[in-house]
Amino acid sequence: MSLHLIPMLQAGAPPQSIIDMVVQGTLLTKIVLGILFLFSMVSWWLIFRKSRQFGEVRRQGDKFLQHMEKAQRLEDAYKAILALPESPYGRVFRAGVNFFSELRPGALRENAPPTAGLSLTQLEALRLVLEKEEAEERDALAQGIGMLAVIGTVSPLLGLLGTVIGVMDAFLGITISGSSNIMSVAPGIAEALITTVAGLVVAIPAVFGYNHFVTKLNLVSGELEGFSSEFIGTLAREGRI
Repeated sequence: MSLHLIPMLQAGAPPQSIIDMVVQGTLLTKIVLGILFLFSMVSWWLIFRKSRQFGEVRRQGDKFLQHMEKAQRLEDAYKAILALPESPYGRVFRAGVNFFSELRPGALRENAPPTAGLSLTQLEALRLVLEKEEAEERDALAQGIGMLAVIGTVSPLLGLLGTVIGVMDAFLGITISGSSNIMSVAPGIAEALITTVAGLVVAIPAVFGYNHFVTKLNLVSGELEGFSSEFIGTLAREGRI
């Protein structure tokens, strides 16, 4: 072994990679990285979970619209929807039909005699029932999306906090050692910057996922609102209003 390597081994070899920086990092750096790793796992779990959920809602919506297009009357549509799996579209439709049936019992039976149309007060109550069901479906689909926003906002700040404290420790070490050589400063600064990089790596997918799912949520919400208006329009066409 050459003599010039002995002081390096005695003082501890400087980190040669990011893994070395993490392993040789301070306790604070490891704590910040551990929290960011947990945020990352939660973020990716939510991204995969919401992707599957919105994909399923999209397939359910396509089936729902296919059955609605085939139905000639409200009674036919109601029978067809009962055979479909639960979906936000089906639940909004059932809420409207059930409320209408409460206002006009027996009106949706086969060969039912004509009944009086809904009054303006009853029509407004029906609209409120549909809006309430839409809001509940939107809230159910929105669960977890807010957490992506929190992770996307907090992660860079947490990484920056770790970096600032790491830089402070590096400069304190320079003060104590009395050496301003770049070789003594660089490892500490590089180690401090790891938390900033980690914070951005965690935040970028979370922010992208949040914006993507908010767009999907607004799309589904708009479709539900449009369907509610179409439902009331169907009642008007059939002379039930």
